[in-house]
Amino acid sequence: MKNQIVIVGGGMVGAATAVKLAKQGHKITLIEPHAVLLNTNNSDEVPDIRVSALNRFSEKLLDELGAMPILREGRIAPYTRLSVCESLDTNLEFKASDIGETHLGHILENNLIQASLWQQFEALDIKVIGDAGKLKNIIQGKTPADKITIAFENITFETDLIVAADGGQSQCRKLVGIGSTGWQYQQSCMGILIKLDAPQQDITWQQFQPTGPVAFLPLQAPYASLIWYNHSQTLVEFNKLNEQQLKERVLTHFPVLPGYFEIVKKAAFPLTRSHANKYYQGRLVLVGDAAHTINPLAGQGVNLGFKDVSALADVLNNVDDVGCVNLLSQYENKRRNANLLMMSVMDGCYGVFSNDLKPLKMLRQFGLKVAKNSGPLKNQILKYAIGG
Repeated sequence: MKNQIVIVGGGMVGAATAVKLAKQGHKITLIEPHAVLLNTNNSDEVPDIRVSALNRFSEKLLDELGAMPILREGRIAPYTRLSVCESLDTNLEFKASDIGETHLGHILENNLIQASLWQQFEALDIKVIGDAGKLKNIIQGKTPADKITIAFENITFETDLIVAADGGQSQCRKLVGIGSTGWQYQQSCMGILIKLDAPQQDITWQQFQPTGPVAFLPLQAPYASLIWYNHSQTLVEFNKLNEQQLKERVLTHFPVLPGYFEIVKKAAFPLTRSHANKYYQGRLVLVGDAAHTINPLAGQGVNLGFKDVSALADVLNNVDDVGCVNLLSQYENKRRNANLLMMSVMDGCYGVFSNDLKPLKMLRQFGLKVAKNSGPLKNQILKYAIGG
């Protein structure tokens, strides 16, 4: 008998969960009020400002789910080099060729990733409900063997498992009483879409500055994305500037870009960290941002979410009861500590690099120089970063 699974949230991670579990034979209902009707082959359109740096693990998962072949036919930007620096003499560059890979990952628009996954739904008989209305209640069964009930304004489901993929402010998580720890960083992040008069770029780089990192993410030419961390109030003011005024700030604060550029779009986002105290409660389980939000310093957010998807699917494959507490506990054991480690590493880098204290400045310059000449260790770090 097929297990019934309700997934709340149809973003990148929720959609990937739906496809992965449907491929295992489970009967999937997805609750998502915002239908995805995007054309993934839209190379003539201006890119969206929200992008992700997919590593090789995520690429392999999307290949397995049938999404990556669609993305390769559209607007896509692989990168083969990754550079981290504070100054020119401490530049640390990683190359795909150093570890026998053709590339390190891809920079892709979030909405295209989501749309490529949604295109798999019909063939897998995934039911999408967009008019469920506001989430009202979640009721666990009286015994572990009983099903779980989720009630919306317009519809109620009794199901074997609920997967909460409803983001950092997850209502599902709150309704079942799973607490979380975290904070909002004093800084915010601005994304700036630019149009470059330059050939296709194959390198993504990040430079650490006292006010926070700045980064360059290559999109399919002629576009690229600039990421600017700074004090929240500073970015509020920058967001009010017109394109020419903001361009003058970019020229002042960013390293030299590979060509003449124009600013196309801009948007500022708050930076938050949160981590659920548990990854499941009864027959409800958390994935992606519902379980963890991370400082986007190295673009690991969606990659961690896709690792959640893979781990959850591993423990739910060929089982009689997908809501069994032992299975959900296995999933939590696989992912919670791994996610916590990555979150702590990103916070450590953020704290060490985002200040101008002389002792820390000397320490990080020394660390970058050591890493630059570490040979095999540097390659092992790179393999871990790309999901190897």
